Amino acid sequence: MEKIILTGDRPTGRLHVGHYAGSLRERVRLQNEGNFDKIFIMIADAQALTDNAQHPEKVRSNILEVALDYLACGIDPNKSTILIQSMIPELCELTFYYMNLVTVSRAMRNPTVKTEIKMRGFETNIPMGFLAYPISQTADITAFKATTVPVGEDQEPMIEQCRDIVHKFNATYGETLIEPKIQLPKNAACMRLPGIDGKAKMSKSLGNCIYLSDEPNVVKQKIMSMFTDPNHLRIEDKGETDNNPVFIYLDAFATDEHFKEFLPEYNNLDELKAHYRRGGLGDVKVKKFLNNVMQSILDPIRTKRHEWENKKDEVKEILYTGSIKAREVAAQTLEEVRNAMQINYFNK
Repeated sequence: MEKIILTGDRPTGRLHVGHYAGSLRERVRLQNEGNFDKIFIMIADAQALTDNAQHPEKVRSNILEVALDYLACGIDPNKSTILIQSMIPELCELTFYYMNLVTVSRAMRNPTVKTEIKMRGFETNIPMGFLAYPISQTADITAFKATTVPVGEDQEPMIEQCRDIVHKFNATYGETLIEPKIQLPKNAACMRLPGIDGKAKMSKSLGNCIYLSDEPNVVKQKIMSMFTDPNHLRIEDKGETDNNPVFIYLDAFATDEHFKEFLPEYNNLDELKAHYRRGGLGDVKVKKFLNNVMQSILDPIRTKRHEWENKKDEVKEILYTGSIKAREVAAQTLEEVRNAMQINYFNK
């Protein structure tokens, strides 16, 4: 059996460092290791419309932004297939069939969906498409026969629901679909970065993100304004590092090489944390170090993004070609699903 990856993002804005830590960096690593036969990276515009139906222009304008972020981070169109979800109509038909295998109560129990509903203030006015988007996600995963889905921790309930649907489909119609495995970031700090304001989730809608395309002065300004330990008021005060966003970011991004280059008085992050905990280390010094770390990571991404921005026609061709290639794969899966359900009425 082929080893296949399916992953992607909703184009509701430029991608931020939470995306990079949680999935983008891992995608590039997996792509370049060459241990997978196929990698599909989806710009999930149809899913983005589930809560942006009144503003499709927002989704449309961000498709290219997300593609630029992918290419800037190192996604190689010669190794990975980048596609636009809405250009694969077979996904809609698969979603329709899978919806019959999921009850409304099961859809409502999905913890990720419940959290997102609360965050968006839908209350009882939940768009049906939004409630069903885990089912749509199952169509995406199974259409490309994905064996592995690299995602952040918040997506675990989505993959679990996908596995439930696959199991029920195969039990009902015979072994047809492949049950995927989830792949979480190895570094726990990367699973979900907090916002710079200290809120549990970095979110475009909350305006607490550091974007991959932010210019150096903007990144510095955001880092220097970051929430830290509210009880660490003076340099001599003992500080908390476990729930401190600045240190969580350092956990996710800082390496021993960064210390050698930018803060040689410490050998590693453990020594920096120990000093902060016992007192005598100010937030400004830690934030300046974090800024140096982030700038060193983001500088090459920004440079590459600027290069791709001057080749937008080429980017559009990559998206078109990838979508056509992906559609051929999805069409084959749909035919197998229809055969299993015995609704290919005129097949000989």
